[in-house]
Amino acid sequence: MKRTILLLASSAIIAMAQNEIKIIDKPIVFKKERIDLTKEYIKKHYGFKVKNIKITPKIIVLHWTADMSFKRSFNRLKPQRLFADRKDISKASALNVSAHFLVARDGTIYRLMPENWMARHVIGLNYYSIGVENVGGRANRKEDLTKAQLESNIKLVRYLKAKYPTIKKLIGHYEYREEEGTPEWLELDSGYRTKKNDPGKKFMKSVRERVKDLNLTK
Repeated sequence: MKRTILLLASSAIIAMAQNEIKIIDKPIVFKKERIDLTKEYIKKHYGFKVKNIKITPKIIVLHWTADMSFKRSFNRLKPQRLFADRKDISKASALNVSAHFLVARDGTIYRLMPENWMARHVIGLNYYSIGVENVGGRANRKEDLTKAQLESNIKLVRYLKAKYPTIKKLIGHYEYREEEGTPEWLELDSGYRTKKNDPGKKFMKSVRERVKDLNLTK
Protein backbone atom coordinates (compact mmCIF):
# COMPACT_ATOMS: atom_id res chain seq x y z
CA MET A 1 0.00 0.00 0.00
CA LYS A 2 2.77 2.43 0.96
CA ARG A 3 4.63 1.70 -2.29
CA THR A 4 1.44 2.25 -4.29
CA ILE A 5 0.89 5.64 -2.64
CA LEU A 6 4.48 6.68 -3.39
CA LEU A 7 4.11 5.63 -7.03
CA LEU A 8 0.85 7.56 -7.36
CA ALA A 9 2.45 10.63 -5.80
CA SER A 10 5.44 10.36 -8.13
CA SER A 11 3.13 10.04 -11.15
CA ALA A 12 1.22 13.12 -10.03
CA ILE A 13 4.43 15.15 -9.76
CA ILE A 14 5.54 14.06 -13.24
CA ALA A 15 2.12 14.91 -14.69
CA MET A 16 2.26 18.39 -13.12
CA ALA A 17 5.74 19.02 -14.55
CA GLN A 18 4.66 17.84 -18.00
CA ASN A 19 1.61 20.10 -17.94
CA GLU A 20 3.80 23.12 -17.20
CA ILE A 21 6.19 22.58 -20.09
CA LYS A 22 5.93 22.40 -23.87
CA ILE A 23 8.58 20.35 -25.67
CA ILE A 24 8.85 20.06 -29.45
CA ASP A 25 10.55 17.00 -30.87
CA LYS A 26 13.15 17.90 -33.51
CA PRO A 27 15.42 14.87 -33.88
CA ILE A 28 19.05 15.07 -34.88
CA VAL A 29 20.39 12.20 -37.00
CA PHE A 30 20.92 9.29 -34.62
CA LYS A 31 21.10 6.14 -36.72
CA LYS A 32 23.27 3.02 -36.49
CA GLU A 33 26.51 4.88 -37.25
CA ARG A 34 26.04 7.32 -34.39
CA ILE A 35 24.94 4.56 -32.03
CA ASP A 36 28.01 2.49 -32.93
CA LEU A 37 30.29 5.51 -32.48
CA THR A 38 28.68 6.14 -29.09
CA LYS A 39 29.34 2.55 -28.02
CA GLU A 40 32.97 2.92 -29.13
CA TYR A 41 33.24 6.18 -27.17
CA ILE A 42 31.86 4.50 -24.05
CA LYS A 43 34.35 1.65 -24.35
CA LYS A 44 37.35 3.91 -25.04
CA HIS A 45 36.67 6.62 -22.48
CA TYR A 46 34.68 4.82 -19.77
CA GLY A 47 35.82 1.22 -20.09
CA PHE A 48 32.34 -0.23 -20.56
CA LYS A 49 31.36 -2.64 -23.32
CA VAL A 50 27.65 -1.97 -23.74
CA LYS A 51 24.82 -3.52 -25.76
CA ASN A 52 22.91 -0.24 -25.97
CA ILE A 53 23.50 3.44 -25.19
CA LYS A 54 20.82 3.89 -22.56
CA ILE A 55 21.83 5.85 -19.45
CA THR A 56 20.55 6.40 -15.95
CA PRO A 57 20.51 10.22 -15.62
CA LYS A 58 22.11 11.59 -12.46
CA ILE A 59 23.21 15.06 -13.58
CA ILE A 60 21.75 17.90 -15.65
CA VAL A 61 24.37 19.94 -17.50
CA LEU A 62 23.43 23.37 -18.91
CA HIS A 63 25.31 24.80 -21.92
CA TRP A 64 25.30 27.57 -24.49
CA THR A 65 26.02 26.99 -28.19
CA ALA A 66 28.35 30.00 -28.67
CA ASP A 67 26.30 30.80 -31.78
CA MET A 68 23.40 33.25 -31.99
CA SER A 69 21.58 31.32 -34.73
CA PHE A 70 19.18 28.48 -33.89
CA LYS A 71 19.56 27.04 -37.39
CA ARG A 72 23.36 26.97 -37.25
CA SER A 73 23.31 25.58 -33.71
CA PHE A 74 20.95 22.78 -34.67
CA ASN A 75 22.91 21.98 -37.84
CA ARG A 76 26.11 21.60 -35.82
CA LEU A 77 24.48 18.94 -33.67
CA LYS A 78 22.51 17.20 -36.41
CA PRO A 79 25.17 15.12 -38.29
CA GLN A 80 26.41 11.82 -36.92
CA ARG A 81 30.11 12.57 -37.35
CA LEU A 82 32.15 15.40 -35.89
CA PHE A 83 32.90 18.43 -38.08
CA ALA A 84 36.47 18.75 -39.34
CA ASP A 85 36.98 22.08 -37.54
CA ARG A 86 36.63 20.46 -34.08
CA LYS A 87 40.32 19.65 -33.82
CA ASP A 88 40.21 20.26 -30.06
CA ILE A 89 38.23 17.05 -29.48
CA SER A 90 38.58 15.09 -32.75
CA LYS A 91 41.37 12.85 -31.43
CA ALA A 92 39.05 11.59 -28.72
CA SER A 93 36.39 10.37 -31.16
CA ALA A 94 34.75 10.94 -34.54
CA LEU A 95 31.37 10.96 -32.77
CA ASN A 96 29.65 14.32 -33.24
CA VAL A 97 28.72 16.42 -30.23
CA SER A 98 25.08 16.35 -29.25
CA ALA A 99 22.60 17.31 -26.55
CA HIS A 100 19.22 16.08 -25.45
CA PHE A 101 17.61 19.52 -25.64
CA LEU A 102 18.14 22.79 -27.51
CA VAL A 103 16.48 25.96 -26.21
CA ALA A 104 15.90 28.77 -28.71
CA ARG A 105 16.31 32.48 -27.90
CA ASP A 106 12.52 32.83 -27.51
CA GLY A 107 12.49 30.01 -24.97
CA THR A 108 11.09 27.30 -27.24
CA ILE A 109 12.34 23.91 -26.07
CA TYR A 110 13.31 21.29 -28.64
CA ARG A 111 14.09 17.66 -27.79
CA LEU A 112 16.82 16.41 -30.13
CA MET A 113 17.19 12.80 -29.04
CA PRO A 114 15.86 10.30 -26.46
CA GLU A 115 16.44 11.59 -22.94
CA ASN A 116 17.85 8.27 -21.77
CA TRP A 117 20.40 7.85 -24.58
CA MET A 118 23.98 9.03 -24.10
CA ALA A 119 24.89 12.31 -25.78
CA ARG A 120 28.41 13.66 -26.26
CA HIS A 121 28.23 17.03 -24.54
CA VAL A 122 30.52 17.02 -21.50
CA ILE A 123 33.86 15.31 -20.91
CA GLY A 124 33.81 12.69 -18.17
CA LEU A 125 30.12 12.90 -17.38
CA ASN A 126 28.26 11.91 -20.54
CA TYR A 127 27.29 8.48 -19.24
CA TYR A 128 25.27 9.89 -16.35
CA SER A 129 24.04 13.23 -17.64
CA ILE A 130 21.38 15.02 -19.67
CA GLY A 131 22.62 17.97 -21.73
CA VAL A 132 20.66 21.17 -22.36
CA GLU A 133 22.03 23.55 -24.99
CA ASN A 134 20.92 27.20 -25.16
CA VAL A 135 21.31 29.25 -28.34
CA GLY A 136 23.66 32.11 -27.46
CA GLY A 137 26.90 32.91 -25.69
CA ARG A 138 28.35 35.08 -28.46
CA ALA A 139 32.01 34.30 -29.14
CA ASN A 140 31.84 31.80 -26.27
CA ARG A 141 32.29 34.65 -23.79
CA LYS A 142 29.28 36.93 -23.59
CA GLU A 143 26.59 36.10 -21.03
CA ASP A 144 23.62 36.91 -23.25
CA LEU A 145 21.08 34.15 -22.67
CA THR A 146 17.54 35.54 -22.53
CA LYS A 147 14.90 35.72 -19.80
CA ALA A 148 12.77 33.37 -21.88
CA GLN A 149 15.61 30.83 -21.94
CA LEU A 150 16.01 31.18 -18.18
CA GLU A 151 12.34 30.38 -17.63
CA SER A 152 12.50 27.42 -20.02
CA ASN A 153 15.61 26.00 -18.36
CA ILE A 154 13.91 26.21 -14.97
CA LYS A 155 10.87 24.35 -16.31
CA LEU A 156 13.09 21.79 -18.01
CA VAL A 157 15.10 21.12 -14.84
CA ARG A 158 11.87 20.62 -12.92
CA TYR A 159 10.45 18.35 -15.61
CA LEU A 160 13.60 16.19 -15.72
CA LYS A 161 13.92 15.93 -11.95
CA ALA A 162 10.27 14.84 -11.68
CA LYS A 163 10.68 12.26 -14.46
CA TYR A 164 14.07 10.95 -13.30
CA PRO A 165 14.35 10.83 -9.48
CA THR A 166 17.92 9.53 -9.97
CA ILE A 167 18.99 13.08 -10.91
CA LYS A 168 20.81 14.61 -7.94
CA LYS A 169 23.05 17.27 -9.50
CA LEU A 170 22.74 20.41 -11.62
CA ILE A 171 25.88 21.98 -13.09
CA GLY A 172 26.96 24.46 -15.72
CA HIS A 173 29.36 23.16 -18.36
CA TYR A 174 32.09 25.44 -16.99
CA GLU A 175 31.88 23.51 -13.69
CA TYR A 176 32.37 20.03 -15.12
CA ARG A 177 35.95 19.55 -13.91
CA GLU A 178 34.80 19.99 -10.33
CA GLU A 179 33.17 16.58 -10.75
CA GLU A 180 36.51 14.78 -11.19
CA GLY A 181 36.85 12.16 -8.49
CA THR A 182 33.11 11.73 -7.97
CA PRO A 183 31.34 8.41 -8.76
CA GLU A 184 29.83 9.98 -11.89
CA TRP A 185 33.22 10.89 -13.39
CA LEU A 186 34.41 8.17 -15.80
CA GLU A 187 37.01 9.68 -18.16
CA LEU A 188 40.02 7.32 -18.62
CA ASP A 189 42.11 9.75 -20.70
CA SER A 190 43.85 12.12 -18.28
CA GLY A 191 44.87 14.39 -21.15
CA TYR A 192 41.36 14.87 -22.52
CA ARG A 193 40.11 18.14 -21.00
CA THR A 194 38.80 21.48 -22.31
CA LYS A 195 38.12 24.87 -20.71
CA LYS A 196 34.50 26.03 -20.79
CA ASN A 197 32.59 29.22 -19.92
CA ASP A 198 29.03 28.17 -20.68
CA PRO A 199 26.29 28.87 -19.83
CA GLY A 200 27.62 31.76 -17.71
CA LYS A 201 27.83 32.16 -13.94
CA LYS A 202 24.94 34.63 -13.71
CA PHE A 203 22.66 32.30 -15.63
CA MET A 204 23.54 29.32 -13.44
CA LYS A 205 23.01 31.36 -10.28
CA SER A 206 19.57 32.44 -11.47
CA VAL A 207 18.54 28.89 -12.36
CA ARG A 208 19.78 27.51 -9.04
CA GLU A 209 17.92 30.15 -7.05
CA ARG A 210 14.66 29.18 -8.75
CA VAL A 211 15.04 25.41 -8.28
CA LYS A 212 16.63 25.35 -4.83
CA ASP A 213 13.64 23.40 -3.50
CA LEU A 214 14.75 20.43 -5.61
CA ASN A 215 17.93 20.13 -3.52
CA LEU A 216 20.14 19.50 -6.53
CA THR A 217 23.80 19.62 -5.54
CA LYS A 218 26.72 21.07 -7.48
